[in-house]
Amino acid sequence: MWGDGKGAGMRDEARESIVERALRGALHADDDRSLDTAASLLAADPGADAGLARRGEEFVRTLWERGWQPADLGRTVGRELAEEHLRLLGGLVRAETARYATLPRRWREQIDALADVPGEGAGPADRFSYATAVLELYRLFVRLPRLDAVGPVPGETLPPAAVGEPRMLTRIRALLAKAEATGYPEEAEALTAKAQELMARHSLDEAGLAAGAPSPRTPGAIRVGVEPPYEQAKAILLDAVASANHCRAVWNEAYGFSTVVGFEADLDPVELLYTSLLVQGTAAMTRAEAEQRKGGRKRTKSFRQSFLLAYANRLGARLEATSRRVAAEAPTLLPVLATREAAVTARTDELFPETRATRVRAMWDEDGWNHGATAAESATLTPDRARLDRARLDRARPDRARPDRRARG
Repeated sequence: MWGDGKGAGMRDEARESIVERALRGALHADDDRSLDTAASLLAADPGADAGLARRGEEFVRTLWERGWQPADLGRTVGRELAEEHLRLLGGLVRAETARYATLPRRWREQIDALADVPGEGAGPADRFSYATAVLELYRLFVRLPRLDAVGPVPGETLPPAAVGEPRMLTRIRALLAKAEATGYPEEAEALTAKAQELMARHSLDEAGLAAGAPSPRTPGAIRVGVEPPYEQAKAILLDAVASANHCRAVWNEAYGFSTVVGFEADLDPVELLYTSLLVQGTAAMTRAEAEQRKGGRKRTKSFRQSFLLAYANRLGARLEATSRRVAAEAPTLLPVLATREAAVTARTDELFPETRATRVRAMWDEDGWNHGATAAESATLTPDRARLDRARLDRARPDRARPDRRARG
């Protein structure tokens, strides 16, 4: 008979041993046989579940220390595995991060997004399937490389939290939400243009404040998902938005994201504008395809890709023109802006010393390119009050991108 404390401890050790045996057999092998053997071992002992979960939380914590964030893991698991693995990931991330009194800014939203996976709460049909899914997830964890850190890790000392979001960011968010929701293209164009102008003025205001500060803050960074399909065109679009707003974007094609480097006041607006322009560009592309179908032509991948490339390039140039126009209104701040942009470039080079330019690999479709360019050219980047009144709203549009951009392998 087991003694009260000693027996429980020995049982826990035995279960931990089963977990470790299963992990040793499955995580560093590529064959299904090793995975099936390890899953059978775990399925036979329900008491091993707690130890298996603890090891998963340890893997997740190690990934935080290796530069990964919840959204990064969600993107990678979504690309490599299945929804059941995403649900398992969400549970592990929530359990691991529940230990901290505070989390880095932006993490809570990323964690909440993992809870939105369809079928939340639905588990595998049997213990063997459950153990197999867990081992497949952990196998992926141990093969992920180190990423360049773009922020603090949970548990580290965090900067003081701001109360609410800046009023300017709230206004930009509202303009872009209206631009996405309206059924009137002219209204959406005007609202997005207004949002870009506000972003440019906001950046200028921040530069002015920093110029008088005794110790200006250094640039930071965020990661923004750049998902298939047409990820190259999307990366160009994000690069355009970043460049027009005093940031730099570096695309990691393998893991489906770009890292945007810039001063904190510019990072959130860049992500907001990119996301909105992607929504609006996709809507414009759908309308163009509908016109093509009326003419008897089927939609094609090359049409869509060419459309988005032209859309990104033309709108990108116009976004940058808006930023230059706003900056020219405060010529005394131009040296400050130049200093900040040099700091952003230096920080980008520090984070990514081995970047390279990537040529666009695209199937060419002349109609798609012309439609995308037309959609960009028709965007009104100067707010027009009469137009806004006629449309009964207040909206805009812009964009910028380069066919050659910095990319990291």
